Amino acid sequence: MIDKFISIEGVSKRFPAPGGGSTTVFEELWLSMSRGEFVCIIGHSGCGKTTVLNILAGLEQPSDGTVIVDNQAIQGPSLDRAVIFQSHALLPWLTVMGNVAYAVASKWRFMGKDNLHHQAQKFIDLVGLTGAEHKRPAELSGGMKQRVGIARALSIEPKIMLMDEPFSALDALTRGTLQDEVRRICLETGQTAFMITHDVDEAIYLADRVVLMTNGPNAVLAEIVENPLPKERQRNDVHRHPLYYGVRNHIIDFLVSRSRSFAEEMKGTNYDRRRVPVVRPGAPQVASTRPATLDTTGPSQAWGPRPAVAAETAMPAPSRPGPAQHRA
Repeated sequence: MIDKFISIEGVSKRFPAPGGGSTTVFEELWLSMSRGEFVCIIGHSGCGKTTVLNILAGLEQPSDGTVIVDNQAIQGPSLDRAVIFQSHALLPWLTVMGNVAYAVASKWRFMGKDNLHHQAQKFIDLVGLTGAEHKRPAELSGGMKQRVGIARALSIEPKIMLMDEPFSALDALTRGTLQDEVRRICLETGQTAFMITHDVDEAIYLADRVVLMTNGPNAVLAEIVENPLPKERQRNDVHRHPLYYGVRNHIIDFLVSRSRSFAEEMKGTNYDRRRVPVVRPGAPQVASTRPATLDTTGPSQAWGPRPAVAAETAMPAPSRPGPAQHRA
């Protein structure tokens, strides 16, 4: 039984529809995360990914179900959960130090000035902005602004870091650099992270598991892809791993075709929303799947995942683009 540090339990979201009735964005989502895990969620626009993140952040309430973080149900926003948005959202009149220290002071209101600045400086250094403490946002590049946003989020030492496509507005080189930084920081600190992305290669590079979401409305969690690549992986080598393209092809196949037809495929099967199929493309087939609630003590489900994608044996040409350059 793996620790359920974060548990999404039967969460649904509905909005009023014009002319009466309601529109269901997604229905009965079940997902758990363990402490220190990095999970990415991928799906087409309109499936409700950002709404799921907002519910985790406490910025929106679900229509049904609940979310539990560290054994406490979410009732609203909390400093235990830090959010990094697509926009850096910095206070333009404050310096780098001021923006990060403001976040620190919001959590530890009676912290002395010296300790407050020490806490802020620690995370400014962690994201590689040493020497830029007294610059204002107007003096920073887009990548530096997003680094400040990451430092600000980490400085309050949240239980979970929530990221909504944080690198989507950046150029490919800056995006790749920040991906490396986030991965390094999460490995060094054991930070639990939940990230929305449309970038398949970004998800494979960063995540321990990739959650695949069907098209909306009435979206569901279709599969959870366990990343078969080693935990300690390097950007320059990740696309050379024999299982890399098996995982990538599996996710792209889902996004291109299966995300639309999944509901039809599941008719007449034993698909259980509480036990989302877990697949490991390129790995040997197993008789049953581990449920999304991370409880492996229950009975195996009759309906298993689609056949795993065979590992590629030929080494890809070195000229193939790296993770930061592919976007789905």
